[in-house]
Amino acid sequence: MPGIDECLLEVMRLSGARGAAVVDWISGLALGTVGEAPGGDHETMAAEAAELARIAAEYQSFAPADGSDWSDDETPVDDLIISNRDSYHLLHFVRTTFDSSVFLYLWLGRAEGNLALARIRLREMARQLVLG
Repeated sequence: MPGIDECLLEVMRLSGARGAAVVDWISGLALGTVGEAPGGDHETMAAEAAELARIAAEYQSFAPADGSDWSDDETPVDDLIISNRDSYHLLHFVRTTFDSSVFLYLWLGRAEGNLALARIRLREMARQLVLG
């Protein structure tokens, strides 16, 4: 089971990966980073991405369509995908045995990357990630 550093290095093996991070969306702090950051600053990226994660996790509008409840330690959202002209920003929420307040972030070049494959790999890495 990989830790944060190993997980991030694995994510960076994806074609088109520009940068990656593990972020605590409650505090907005990056627990680990690798590669580049949009705007050149990993801490700013982590804080801004955490704000998006908090909005998606806390608003009823993003709850499952079947009306099912979610527990306090689980977000109703699996992924957030933000696209612009040249890249994708993927946030994948990590389910943990404690408070599930962590997500994997990937900055992916649009021309070189494969969004579908990146989502699959982030999901796999989130399942294997060991925090602690």
